Amino acid sequence: MQNKKIALAVSAGIATYKAVELLRMIMKEGIEVHVSMSANAAEFVTPLTFETLSGNPVYHQLFNSKNSANMEHIRIAEQADLLLVAPATASTIGKMASGLADDALSSLYLAFKGPVLVAPAMNSDMWGHLAVQENIEKLKSRGVEIIDPEDGQLACGTIGHGRLADVETILATVKSYFGKLGDLQGLRILVTAGPTHEPLDPVRYISNPSSGKMGYAIAEKAEARGAEVVLISGPTYLKPPYGVELKLCKTAAEMNSMVQHYFPRSDVLVMSAAVGDFTVERLEKEKIKKRDGGNLVLNLIPTKDILMEVSKVKSRQFVVGFAAETQNLIQSALEKLRKKKLDLIVANDISAPGIGFQSDSNQVHLIDSNEKIENLPRMTKTEIANIILDKIKQLKR
Repeated sequence: MQNKKIALAVSAGIATYKAVELLRMIMKEGIEVHVSMSANAAEFVTPLTFETLSGNPVYHQLFNSKNSANMEHIRIAEQADLLLVAPATASTIGKMASGLADDALSSLYLAFKGPVLVAPAMNSDMWGHLAVQENIEKLKSRGVEIIDPEDGQLACGTIGHGRLADVETILATVKSYFGKLGDLQGLRILVTAGPTHEPLDPVRYISNPSSGKMGYAIAEKAEARGAEVVLISGPTYLKPPYGVELKLCKTAAEMNSMVQHYFPRSDVLVMSAAVGDFTVERLEKEKIKKRDGGNLVLNLIPTKDILMEVSKVKSRQFVVGFAAETQNLIQSALEKLRKKKLDLIVANDISAPGIGFQSDSNQVHLIDSNEKIENLPRMTKTEIANIILDKIKQLKR
């Protein structure tokens, strides 16, 4: 997100301190930030803090001679690609809705002609007040996007709705906005992730140690780069990526049904889920009891091969498969590539220590439909996700 500029407008409240961390996180994305503050916000966090971290002057005094001479609110408004108001108090929201311009922050808002994101933060009773909700609706009607507050412990000591959205959620919203201008805009990408659970009885199941991290990383990065993303996920403990349409399933049969439903309307399928190859022939209705000295014999039958099913109906779609192997990695991946008519396959050796399942990093090999092999060094799954998406963009013509 190089060469992007954000005007971060900070209003006064106990959540003001969170704007400092938000500033740091935004800048880590390579985005230049110019901070504006209401006069009262400076009572919670000094302008010097934001100035030091951002490397830019902070606009917080409407009648400062230097700011007035330079028309600071006009300069910031003209240069910024996005205005982010976080936190936004009830007072600030009211001024924005009413068109008032009696401080640095509200003057900046009226001078800004681009997209606006607002992250409210206030007491739950204030948030629920009719006047505040009417002001929120006014802003929405003018195209302002509201990042809804969360439930949780409030500064007043109560628990309720009104706490500033998590800074990671706010950052994801910012990235999603810039992603809409990104290089994957217009693509509809279907991603599968995580393991499947094949039940034996009401309390037991067969599964694998897949964490879903690779698929979630691909979905998150695809959305951030402008794609419309549907993520079909088996059971995981991961937080859903912002802006992604999440569909949950448990069994291989459920995942297959969902893939067949969404595949025809997709441009790309990234099949990163570790789908179970077998399920039980007979599902026990009651819990299987342990019997002294007795062995348990299970009759397993193959599950439907989702990629084989997809290959029967594939037309214009670009399909990416994964091969997680313990031996003969490249040979096995090539066989899968040919048999399932894939456009790209991602192969990794799950027997190697410290990578693969449950890990935040991996070492993979990319093989395209011409059987050209690209060997990647060990890197994070987030980095791999972007490389896979780059490859899709390059190969999909």
